[in-house]
Amino acid sequence: MTFLLQVDIEDKIKNAPDKGYEIGVFIGTMLPFIVLVLIAYTIYAYNKKKNQ
Repeated sequence: MTFLLQVDIEDKIKNAPDKGYEIGVFIGTMLPFIVLVLIAYTIYAYNKKKNQ
């Protein structure tokens, strides 16, 4: 599945009208992962604090 997503992103960047679009595609692909990591860390820290 990641292979299909990677090709789609490369296609979007190749057909990008300018550099701003490339930056937007990069941020748009990384943002969901960053948000999930932050949520996971918040839950971890909360549970660690609660157990102490």
